[in-house]
Amino acid sequence: MDGMDIDMTEYVPHPSEEFMNDRQKEFFRKRLTDWKNDILRESHETVCTLQNDTRNVPDAADRASEETDRAIELRTRDRQRKLIAKIDSALRRIDEGEYGYCEHTGEPIALRRLMARPTATLSLEAQESHERKEKVYREE
Repeated sequence: MDGMDIDMTEYVPHPSEEFMNDRQKEFFRKRLTDWKNDILRESHETVCTLQNDTRNVPDAADRASEETDRAIELRTRDRQRKLIAKIDSALRRIDEGEYGYCEHTGEPIALRRLMARPTATLSLEAQESHERKEKVYREE
């Protein structure tokens, strides 16, 4: 970041600022990077737990319970892997100057939406429109 020292600990983007100014970009970059690092740490802990918990359980009910737990962990890891891909995509959009803009309309995505869902690629209106069309196709 061009040698700028921005204290991001208390900064919160505000709609009165210029949209996607350097502070906002840095705020979302840090938020996304921290989120990704948390997911990676949790994933590493899960892998370690799964490796350490591999054992021969003689009781069929206990074994079935363990296999169910393992399946849930693996599904969770798959969702985390997909989320990391979305985070990486958002970080790329920040680098390319496209972050925060709706990929459908090109209009800015509301800061409140980006705060709630930093990986959002559609404005709320475009997302709702997309979901309505999806629902129509499912019902046909």
